[in-house]
Amino acid sequence: MESADVVVIGAGIIGAACAEALSAAGVRVLVLDRAAPAGATTASGEGNVLLSDKQPGPELELAKASRRRWPQLLDEVRELIGPDLAEVEWDPKGGLVVATGADEMGPLAALTAAQRAAGVEVEDLDAGQAREMEPHLTDQLAAVAHYPDDAQVQPVLATAALLAAVRARGGEVHGGVRADGLVTGRSGEVVGVRTGSDAIPCGAVVNACGPWAGHFSETIGAPIDVLPRRGVVLVTAPMPPFVRRKVYAADYVDAVASAEADLQSSAVVESTRSGTVLIGSSRQRVAFDDDLDVEVLRGLARGAIRLFPGLAAVPVMRAYGGFRPYTPDRLPVIGADARVPGLWHATGHEGAGVGLAAATGLLLADLYTGREPVVDPGPFRVDRPEVALEAGS
Repeated sequence: MESADVVVIGAGIIGAACAEALSAAGVRVLVLDRAAPAGATTASGEGNVLLSDKQPGPELELAKASRRRWPQLLDEVRELIGPDLAEVEWDPKGGLVVATGADEMGPLAALTAAQRAAGVEVEDLDAGQAREMEPHLTDQLAAVAHYPDDAQVQPVLATAALLAAVRARGGEVHGGVRADGLVTGRSGEVVGVRTGSDAIPCGAVVNACGPWAGHFSETIGAPIDVLPRRGVVLVTAPMPPFVRRKVYAADYVDAVASAEADLQSSAVVESTRSGTVLIGSSRQRVAFDDDLDVEVLRGLARGAIRLFPGLAAVPVMRAYGGFRPYTPDRLPVIGADARVPGLWHATGHEGAGVGLAAATGLLLADLYTGREPVVDPGPFRVDRPEVALEAGS
């Protein structure tokens, strides 16, 4: 492997987006992953590009920028590598948030009002309008909000396309290569990455290790508080078209925002192009325990049936879980780490990494090259007290 301006460690959707944006800015990039690209957190994602599940604030601003950026980014990648390699199943299908009880109406109304004030398009639907959009939806509808800008992309295909763009610009991507640490100069600055007995010369490193970003940051003496949070998804057998959009229960937003370690679960249902239906969602801090809990699976199934009673007769084909990078203040970490000059982080997106990837990559490249940042980088800075840790802590 040759030297590079920047080595990105982690070839999931966030690492790929950072590498693509840097390479588009003329930076020589090398991407490393200890396993196969898009083989871990990204492979276990549903591909959501959402505005609907975010409260007003920095994450919503990043999500809005990413939602604007995704179609432009895909057009640029398609022009560079060709339409076949850039087929990522982009689907701006919109989403519905459903309140099935009177107690959920007030919180949903408050959320949509705040989101509208923050520039998100939201339409209030009555029961008839909602069932016209989703004919199989439950009759128990207290309130429904429609988000036209919610979208979906196939995360593994999207990652592969972004990495193909990096290669097309002369960058390198290597799977099966573990980054063991940094090589630093006399002043403590990054001058390389250690991979076993070898070292790759570089001027900067991006820690895009997802749920393992905390562990990697600790090994290099610049720890950040990023922990794994487990999620599980059920996949039905293929069936005729059943769910047209992403549909989820109104309490999902609270589950997303929760900092609790215990299980958080809420009904989320959407179809794929292959005809399967994906059923989520759960969040639980269980370290890297990957055992499937039958009670969690049952809870997901019950929640989905409450939204779509017809799913009760549909067999579940499989279930899978994955780990998402969680931060205590629920915001990503994007930017330079002053403790080690040349070290950058792009992690902590939890379950929103696919949706936030396009703007995350652009923001990191903006900061690296000194351009005007796409969003205010302050809330995502590495040295904020909720994230930065003392070495050895």
